[in-house]
Parts: sequence; C-alpha cells; structure tokens
Amino acid sequence: MEKEQVVQDIAKKMKLIRTEQSLSQDRMAEILGISKKTLVQIEKERTLPGWNVVVSFTALFENSEILQNTLGNEPLEVIRLVTFGKPEEPYGKTMGGKVWWREIDSQNGYTLQQNLISQHYRIIDQQHFRWYSTFDQNEALERFKQLIQ
Repeated sequence: MEKEQVVQDIAKKMKLIRTEQSLSQDRMAEILGISKKTLVQIEKERTLPGWNVVVSFTALFENSEILQNTLGNEPLEVIRLVTFGKPEEPYGKTMGGKVWWREIDSQNGYTLQQNLISQHYRIIDQQHFRWYSTFDQNEALERFKQLIQ
C-alpha cells in the first residue's frame, strides 16, 4: 500500500467517521487543525487531505470501527509502515492477531501473519511484539526465515 492510497482511503471515510463519532464539521475541523471549508471539500471528495491530516486523523480515531475496517485493526501500524518502511527490531506490543490476522507460519517463537484488510504482513514473537512489517510477501518470508534460524 502506498501513501497516496492511504490518503484516498482515509479521505473517503472521513465523513462517516465524523458521523460515527457524533462530531460536527466545526468540531472536526477544529480537532484536525483545518478550516471547515477544507473539511467540507474533503468530505465532498473535491480535494484530498494532506499527509499530516491523515496521520493526525488516524492517530485520533484509531479505535473507529470504520477506520479499522478500512486499514485493519491497527491503523497506526499501516501509517508507520507507509511512513518509515520496514522496522528491523521489535516494537509495539500487539494483541497477537486473534481476529484481523491470518497466520501464515509459526516457528521457533515467531509467527508470520497477514492482515485480512490491508493485506500487509508482520512477524511477531511469543510475547506479541512486532519484529517486522511489510506489504511485500517475499520480503516477509525472507525476514521470517532469518529470524527463525
């Protein structure tokens, strides 16, 4: 998934999420630090939000059911992955991937999973810390092989 795709996906859901959160356009614009006019343009799909707005929106509304159905149960992980690329050390404890994840392989204390919505891959350890995330299946499999050796 590329940054542009994330921006488009979030832009299409902003009005629904604002409504889900029972926020007025004035309040949402204030929360995001943009003008009401800009928010209206985004909601009418006449313009796209900037990356800073998308990141802020995702961070503030990460528990939104609509947002999770768009990016997966951990929307901030998708934002981090798109922003920074692939992490090379454990970070962020997960819940283990019981609901939104398909297990691909599990060996030597590591589990390779794929998110059912965003389709990105991650490797977690037995304590459910992330070791690696990527959208590339071959990269995920290669890193998994390295970790289990």
